[in-house]
Amino acid sequence: MLYWLYGDSVVRMLTVQYRMHSAIMNWTSKEMYQGRLTAHSSVEGHLLKDLPGVTCVEETSTPLLLIDTAGCGLSEMEVTDEQSKGNQGEVDIVELHIKALTGAGVKAKDIAVIAPYNLQVHLLRQKLSARHPELEIKSVDGFQGREKEAVVLSLVRSNRKGGVGFLAEDRRINVAVTRARRHVAIVCDTQTVQSHAFLKSLINHMTEFGEVRTAFEYIQDIVPQNYTRDHKDTKASASASSSTSTKQKVKDQPPSRAKQQQKKSTGSSSNETAAGTEKHTTSCMTALTEEEQKKNRCAEIRAQVESFLKDLSQKELQFPSSFNSHDRLLVHQIAEELGLVHESKGEGKDRCIMVARPLVSTPAERPTQEEEEETIPDPQREPLCQPPSDLKSLHLERMKREQQKREEHAQQKQQQKCIPPAPAQSSKKPKPAKEKNRMKAGACGIAAAAAPDDDFDTLINAVIKAERVCSFVRCKASLLTLGQLCLFCNRQYCLSHHIPEVHGCGDKAKSHARMRISKEGVLYAGSGKKDKSMDPNKKAYLQRKLDSKLKDMSSQRKPKNKENDS
Repeated sequence: MLYWLYGDSVVRMLTVQYRMHSAIMNWTSKEMYQGRLTAHSSVEGHLLKDLPGVTCVEETSTPLLLIDTAGCGLSEMEVTDEQSKGNQGEVDIVELHIKALTGAGVKAKDIAVIAPYNLQVHLLRQKLSARHPELEIKSVDGFQGREKEAVVLSLVRSNRKGGVGFLAEDRRINVAVTRARRHVAIVCDTQTVQSHAFLKSLINHMTEFGEVRTAFEYIQDIVPQNYTRDHKDTKASASASSSTSTKQKVKDQPPSRAKQQQKKSTGSSSNETAAGTEKHTTSCMTALTEEEQKKNRCAEIRAQVESFLKDLSQKELQFPSSFNSHDRLLVHQIAEELGLVHESKGEGKDRCIMVARPLVSTPAERPTQEEEEETIPDPQREPLCQPPSDLKSLHLERMKREQQKREEHAQQKQQQKCIPPAPAQSSKKPKPAKEKNRMKAGACGIAAAAAPDDDFDTLINAVIKAERVCSFVRCKASLLTLGQLCLFCNRQYCLSHHIPEVHGCGDKAKSHARMRISKEGVLYAGSGKKDKSMDPNKKAYLQRKLDSKLKDMSSQRKPKNKENDS
């Protein structure tokens, strides 16, 4: 009533807060309070490592941590019976982060896990409550008005449409983030979340002032959904990951360059003051643009990986633990592009990345009699073991052998033109030729036909261009909108040629059907015994519903009146 009578003259905003680290506070101050909030000196720079009994590791030394799941195939799931949603991949990542925090000495009672959906809260409790009984796992509304030293926030949503649901309610997200005192970790798909402006501002703040990691660093056996075939998603995820990591790179890389510049400046001018050296280093750092720094660092790491590929005597390449999070992200991306095995080892400051060659198993070619005589091993002349070769050299060798066979086949055809072939042979020979020519050259064929001096980027572009069109010969239908992947030849076809019997995989489909009939007893879809096992997502939903029902029944139960002893 007073506000309506006198307006803002009777209202005063409390601008000093005594809870959050300044890095956490600055985002909510800018987005919700017009930049008027300030942090008290007692909480302005406090971190988890300042707590008693907590060791100094990467997780306890940063107030903001963003774990990006974009392009990692960790899509959301939903139960058809209700609107709630969950994300099992984010549950696994949250478990690993909680393990890192508790391993560093942070008590479970000082950590809160917040999720916006009830189904995700239930999945998190199933995963973590038994191991950490004191860990609080609640929804955003359930944790309102509370505070913890560390907060882990799982945003759940990960879809191609960019739908965020009621994550678009700005006040709820503000409440969830501001529950933390010293540390906030957000697990989300930045490609999906950035479709909303308020959430995009949160992601930009985290990438600029915090640490950014990819989900590949936590779960090594992630197989991205359609990683090599869904071109729109891979490009968008690559651009999203690069955009989220450029700012982190600019933040992380200059200190090392600054130290080099400081050494040069102190050697040349020893009489300069500390303030003068800092100004000189900052001017040197601003000389390089963000794009140049990005290209230089990426080129350095790529050169190390390519030199490792050329050196066949080296089995694996291990990068030092001094790499920051953005450098590790670059190593993961480069190794994924080159088809190498990449794995993170160690925890905290000892974390490093190992890159190794993949185990290549190619089908054996049928050699001719001359080749068989040449390839017979002689134990007195040479050993049986041979040094491993890379994938491209194997393709080049295969291409040479195939080219020789084609030339021999062409010479045989020219010789047969002079001699009329038998009618039975002429009717049977063209059929396998048609079977072979039903498929276009795929990724392996393009790599095999490439010369040793060809650029790797041009090969990648050629493969992407080839996979955008139906793999059936003489078919130019585009697959950007519709297309199906064959399970037998692992190629995409249009809706007119996706049937295995049409594009040449009929024999494989028949053998697969026979195996399924003999193994499962299923003749066609719907026949055989019905699978009565319950879906785990539905089971989690029903369990949560049962718990709420039991809770309501226990609250409605009336206590028995105690009879007075006579």
